[in-house]
Amino acid sequence: MKTARSIWRFLPLIVIAAGLGTAYALGLHDYLTFAELAEQKETLETEVARLGVMAPLLFGLVYMIVTAFALPVAGVLTVFGGFLFGWTTAGVTVAISATIGATLVFLAARSAVGDALRSRVKGRVAALSEGFEDNAFFYLLVLRMTPLFPFFVVNVAPALFKVRLSTYIATTFLGILPGTFTLAFLGQGIDSVLDATNATGRAPTLADIVTPQITLALTGLALLAVLAAALKTYWTHRTTSKASSAD
Repeated sequence: MKTARSIWRFLPLIVIAAGLGTAYALGLHDYLTFAELAEQKETLETEVARLGVMAPLLFGLVYMIVTAFALPVAGVLTVFGGFLFGWTTAGVTVAISATIGATLVFLAARSAVGDALRSRVKGRVAALSEGFEDNAFFYLLVLRMTPLFPFFVVNVAPALFKVRLSTYIATTFLGILPGTFTLAFLGQGIDSVLDATNATGRAPTLADIVTPQITLALTGLALLAVLAAALKTYWTHRTTSKASSAD
């Protein structure tokens, strides 16, 4: 009975892996490239106009599925969301959908391997784990705000620590807001970029929009979050020390 239960806990991860494998086997990722979406932009605009209020809802559902199955096309979809719906609607839709998708991955990873790995952690690694858990909100916020870390990795990593679900959801939603709204805002003015790349005869890429300056700006925001976390740790330590001295 115990063995059967332990096998069932891997089912969500198996579903995610199977979904990702199926998507690649069917070549679905080829239809979610920047070049392909750019080529179909007029068709997409027509469909958005036809569907009305249902369009952003369907877009959000697709985004949630893409996030849950770890397809590496989230940035492209965010840009085109901004183009199709405007940066405000797209930003809110993406933030909510990405948070739901990421949370599903987190829960799947936690149920499958989280508890088992935590029970085997000892020594210095255990101390690092406790430090992460004590400052989980700030650490996760920094990881989310830093564009250097793959989104899927940050989805799974907290499952290896004792991170509360509410903390994970809050830091995911808040942490992805700067990058999400930046890409959505850029997507709102994508026409000029598409015209420029088409004039050169080459297929457009996400790099045509996401410049090094934007990456540096987002990294700067993450560094500010690091500074805030450091100040909080310092203030907590100072307050604790004063309380100990008073006793």
